[in-house]
Amino acid sequence: MKTLGLIGGMSWESTAEYYRLLNELTRDRLGGLHSARLVLHSVDFADIERLQTAGRWEEAGKVLAGAARSLEAAGAELLLICTNTMHKVADQVAAAVSVPLLHLADATADAVRAAGLRRVGLLGTAFTMEQDFYRGRLASGGLDVLVPDTDARALVHRVIYQELCLGVVREESRAAYRRVIGELVAAGAEGIVLGCTEIELLVRQEDSPVPLFPTARLHAEAAVAAALDGR
Repeated sequence: MKTLGLIGGMSWESTAEYYRLLNELTRDRLGGLHSARLVLHSVDFADIERLQTAGRWEEAGKVLAGAARSLEAAGAELLLICTNTMHKVADQVAAAVSVPLLHLADATADAVRAAGLRRVGLLGTAFTMEQDFYRGRLASGGLDVLVPDTDARALVHRVIYQELCLGVVREESRAAYRRVIGELVAAGAEGIVLGCTEIELLVRQEDSPVPLFPTARLHAEAAVAAALDGR
């Protein structure tokens, strides 16, 4: 099995999910006491969040590029950025190393197409929902992407940063997300992309009338397949 390098800590709540998923998926594939070969570089999310809010993405990219180089030096053969939003700097990170970076949006688009769907609703941080770095990547993968209206985007973003990234899961927030999902489905969404890894802590399939695409799980599945099968 190839050694996977994880750029995590954004937030550590979802990075812990990545660790669990990667090890469970490896055990499921190989059986017995097998677990994933992993190297983790976990950043201080407070530093990254300040750069995000200030629009200082190149500086944030330098932090993640440094993390990528440290992972390569530690033996990582395939890299994962364990967050959707910071794929805004994915090209900067990939350019800093000689090992491949598995792009989360590509793994997600592959899964949506494999399900026979094309039109999806996207939930995530305001950066992910409103900017083109992620929506455009999904669109280039053949998907038609819908996002919530302005007020709903603000609600989704607030819950991520003020609750989920702090490990807080509230039933009222789950109900609010259900309403947003319902509005996207009414607008024509055939599936919902949970385009923030923390959302998987809050929303489950029973909360949606259409298929959900949990990006952390999809990323982990693609990573284990690549590490074991060379895909």
